[in-house]
Amino acid sequence: MPNLLRPNQVGLVLGGFVGLLHLVWSVLVALNWAQALVNFIFRLHMIQPSHTVLPFSLGLAVGLVVVTALVGYVLGFVFSFIWNTLQKKV
Repeated sequence: MPNLLRPNQVGLVLGGFVGLLHLVWSVLVALNWAQALVNFIFRLHMIQPSHTVLPFSLGLAVGLVVVTALVGYVLGFVFSFIWNTLQKKV
């Protein structure tokens, strides 16, 4: 029997993961630590930092977490659907 994935479960896991990552990013912005992190990451890639982190906005932070979690859910669900479809054909 092929290894089938549960689309809802995979969607929740991936959505929760990317939502959590963006929640952490929002906290870094709120603590004024995000610009230093962006500068550090850019320099590690040998890129001159050119982006400026804007001041924290609770409304935008909530929107960021919700939208990324929803997109992560959809991507996880679609991935599982494709995976299961291909597994059934093998």
